[in-house]
Amino acid sequence: MTMFRALRALALGLFLTAGAVLPAAAAVKVMVNDTPITDAQIAQRAKLFTLEGKAASTKAATEELINEAVMLAEANRLGITVTEAQVSEGFTNVARNVKLSTDKLVQVLNQSGVNPDTLRDRLRAAIAWSKVTEAAVASRVQISDLELEQKAAGQLSAANSFDYILKEVIFVMPGGKGNAGARTGDANQYRRKFQGCDSAVQLSLGFNDAAVIDVGRRHATQLPEAIANELAKLNVGGITKPRVVQNGVSMLAVCQKSEARDTTFIKGEIRAEAGNDMLKGEADKYLQEIRAKAKIVYQ
Repeated sequence: MTMFRALRALALGLFLTAGAVLPAAAAVKVMVNDTPITDAQIAQRAKLFTLEGKAASTKAATEELINEAVMLAEANRLGITVTEAQVSEGFTNVARNVKLSTDKLVQVLNQSGVNPDTLRDRLRAAIAWSKVTEAAVASRVQISDLELEQKAAGQLSAANSFDYILKEVIFVMPGGKGNAGARTGDANQYRRKFQGCDSAVQLSLGFNDAAVIDVGRRHATQLPEAIANELAKLNVGGITKPRVVQNGVSMLAVCQKSEARDTTFIKGEIRAEAGNDMLKGEADKYLQEIRAKAKIVYQ
């Protein structure tokens, strides 16, 4: 089911947590420093795995709960706290991601035998570990400017080596609803008559619900690949083919065009992607380091 896949995706994206408060009758299976992990916690985590479409492995559930206890202990050592409001916001975001209300998400969890606090605990630790990562791990991640420049230069192509000044011509469908075919026909008629940016507004006055918007300067690397490829083939005074967008049918007109092998935006994307990968790797190493120092006793 779609919701199960979404919950599984959520699980893969989060650092996992310490378990919920459990009944006194629960038997302690592992002690992590002074934090007990009980059979009830393990069973709850395994049920959450099942809801997410993963194998309900007791061993995997136990290992995650150990990691969670270690993570939360490190957050506590660093003076990091997570408020109930932050956890509630995270719970609401989970519900939104799986297209449910929070009440409906609680109902689905309960029907699957999962105490909602199990998910709330996961979120609490995810938030705490994110803060630990920012405080103690982020400084380990460094990407050299030379490496960025080399990678960015390798991604430049003929199509994304131009700088433009653009206007958008849009044939509006209020609320995104209307006859896209008819509006595309209007856009094509406009396109056939188009003679350049200077007369773009005047030409639009002959059409119903048409607008001309100054987009301004854009480098090709800031644009979707398909649009950048089309613009690269146009001269100044050209206009792209109509595209159906959220609120109507859109075309881009080329008012100015110059060659510019600018890697600024490519480097920004590479830095973000590489930085995230490196940060995740360093966070994993850090977790292993602090877990190795923890006192873990199986009972």
